[in-house]
Formats: sequence, C-alpha cells, structure tokens
Amino acid sequence: VQLQAYGGGLVQAGGSLRLSCTTSGRTLSSYVMGWFRQAPGKEREFAAVISWSGGFTRYADSVKGRFTISSDNAKNTVYLQMSSLKPEDTAVYYCAATLPERLGSWFQQAGTPTADYWGQGTLVTVSS
Repeated sequence: VQLQAYGGGLVQAGGSLRLSCTTSGRTLSSYVMGWFRQAPGKEREFAAVISWSGGFTRYADSVKGRFTISSDNAKNTVYLQMSSLKPEDTAVYYCAATLPERLGSWFQQAGTPTADYWGQGTLVTVSS
C-alpha cells in the first residue's frame, strides 16, 4: 500500500490550498483516512479524518471551520481543502490510513499518533 500526498506549496495568509492523497496497492475501504501536520520543532498533530463513505468526519479545533476533508472513492483520493490559511498552519502535511478501532491515538493531546500507513508528506508554507 502506498499513500501519495501532494498539493503543498507557498501561499499568502488568508489564501487557500488543496492537498490530495492518493492510495494505491490495495483497497483501503475498511480504513479511515486522515491528515496530520508537523511544524518545525513540534510534534505531529491530527488535523482531520474521514471515512471513505464520507459519513464520518472530525476536525482538530485548530482547523475547524477553515479546513474541509473529503474523499473520492472512484479516484482512491482524499482531499484537504484549506482556507483562511494562517502562518501557524505552516507545516509538513501527512496523510494516513488506519483501521477505525485504532483511531484513539489520533485524538490524544500528547504522544505520537500511530497509523497503519503514512504518506510521505507535502510542505505547506503560509507567509504573513
């Protein structure tokens, strides 16, 4: 299984950017997909999660109302639409996949989140 994240770049504060994560290798229909981010010198943190059916989504408080996660099953792709970007959103963004019963580590306030599969990360830089 491979997760390929792309779409990062440089954007001004207040701007928008859409990240994509395409999966390949085998179907991950029984998994949930998420986005994490890691700023320089900080721990990796949860941003958003979605089930492939789209019936379940959850966001970190820091991105709620500004970021939208969505999925396209036909393209095996999950998106993260980011709007009203702030300099503090600057980070490497990673997509991940895990089984629903292992979601707990994604929402904990401390510690390293675990996942069955990780993408390689894409850098988002928001200038002030």
